[in-house]
Amino acid sequence: MKELRGTGVALVTPFTGEGQIDVPALTRLVEHCVSGGVDYLVVLGTTAENVTLGNAEKKLVTDTVVKVNAGRLPVVLGLGGNNTRALCEALLQLDPGPFTAILSVSPYYNRPTQEGIYRHFKEIAAVSPLPIVLYNVPGRTGSNMEVETTLRLARELPNVVAIKEASGDMAQTLRLIAQRPPGFLVLSGEDMLALPTVTAGGDGVISVLGQAFPSRFSEMIRLGANGGTSEAYARHYELQSAMELIFQEGNPAGIKALLEQLGICRAHVRLPLVEASESLKKKLLACNQALTPVALNKSF
Repeated sequence: MKELRGTGVALVTPFTGEGQIDVPALTRLVEHCVSGGVDYLVVLGTTAENVTLGNAEKKLVTDTVVKVNAGRLPVVLGLGGNNTRALCEALLQLDPGPFTAILSVSPYYNRPTQEGIYRHFKEIAAVSPLPIVLYNVPGRTGSNMEVETTLRLARELPNVVAIKEASGDMAQTLRLIAQRPPGFLVLSGEDMLALPTVTAGGDGVISVLGQAFPSRFSEMIRLGANGGTSEAYARHYELQSAMELIFQEGNPAGIKALLEQLGICRAHVRLPLVEASESLKKKLLACNQALTPVALNKSF
C-alpha cells in the first residue's frame, strides 16, 4: 500500500452558522490540501466529527471530497464502530470505487478484550471490499490494542495492511515497527510523534495539523523519511507549538479555529463539542502569524 506512505490528513467537516455541512468550505479545504502536497486524504475520521453526522450528511461529505479531489490523491474512508454486525453490513453495501482503503477504529465503549478486538477485525476483514487500516486510539476507545493483537491481525489477514497508531506510546510504536510483517505499514496517529515514527522506520502519519499547513508538514515528513533528519526536526520544532495548541481544548475545535484564521472554514463544531475559547484562538493566531508567510484571511 505505497499510496498510504507519507502524509495523510484527517479532514474536518466544516459547518455553516446554521449547523449545516458547508460544502464550499469543504471544497476549499480539499483544494488547500491537494495543492499543498499531502499524499492522501482521510474522510469521516474522528476529526470529521463523524459520530455527530447523519447518513445523508456523511454521503454529502464523502461525495464532495471525492468530486473535488477528482482522483488526484488516494482517499481513505473512515468506517468503524463498536457494533461488529452493523459494521459488516455497512461494508457489504459500500461502493469501494472511490476509495483506496478504510480506516477502522478499535471498538470503543464496549471495551472488549484483546481476543474480542481480534475477532471484531477478523469479521470485518472477511467482508471488506477494501484494504483495512487499523486505528488504535486508547484515549478515545477506552482500551489499547496491544502489539501482539495488531501483529496477529497483520500476519493472519492479508487485507489488514496498516495501523494508525495513536496510543502516544513511542515504545509501543517501536515494537510494531520492529516486529511487523513485510509490507505492513505503521502510521503515526499523533502529530507530535509523526517525525520520530518516520525516522525510526515507520511509514508516515495521518495528521490533523497537516490540513492547515500541508506544504510544511508534508515536507517535514518527506525529509525525515529520506534521511534529512536535522532539517526535518527544524521543521518539527517550527510546528511544535501548533501541534500542542490544536489539541488543548479537544479535536477538532483547535484545528477548526486555525483553519478559520486561514480563511478556509469557520470554527463551528457540533455539541457535545464546543468552539475553541477566545484565549486559545489568540494563542493560535500568534502561532499562525509566525508560520503563515501571507496575511491571514479576515473574511470570517
